[in-house]
Amino acid sequence: MKQFSKGFLVGTLATLGALASGVFTFHKTVIKPIEETEEKFDTNRRAAVRKGRSSHQF
Repeated sequence: MKQFSKGFLVGTLATLGALASGVFTFHKTVIKPIEETEEKFDTNRRAAVRKGRSSHQF
């Protein structure tokens, strides 16, 4: 029974490690580039608004 418990624990830890690795990789390759693109668009939009307002000063 001791071998089974040890094997079960090692298998569970390996599965959790693989799952965490998959989630981290997905976040790094899919979600982070989308967030960076959105941030770039927001920065450009804010700059365009500032430029537009300053060009209409009397």
